[in-house]
Amino acid sequence: QVQLVESGGGLVQAGGSLRLSCAASGRIFSINTMGWYRQAPGNQRELVAGISSGRITNYTDSVKGRFTISRDNAKNTVYLQMNSLKPEDTAVYYCNAKIRSRSFLPVYDYWGQGTQVTVSS
Repeated sequence: QVQLVESGGGLVQAGGSLRLSCAASGRIFSINTMGWYRQAPGNQRELVAGISSGRITNYTDSVKGRFTISRDNAKNTVYLQMNSLKPEDTAVYYCNAKIRSRSFLPVYDYWGQGTQVTVSS
């Protein structure tokens, strides 16, 4: 069984910073891409940032220059440093990881439970 546990959400004023963490645990053979998604009320879930096992990153346009995704492969952990936060960044943020539990199994998608980020104006 694989679990993703997130931490680091909260309430912050516009212009402030937060750092999200997501640790994967359980039976893990390898982790491919890890990423952060978000979903605001009434909106679809959207990809915020992704990072490959080789640390190649991609970002949605609205967060470029403000958010930084990183990962620690030794700790099976992905981070999202969010700076210059805006009220429109308010959403539930979800961690995602594409994980192979055993060498002979396919890669599956796993999701964290979500963490609320609220940015006040």
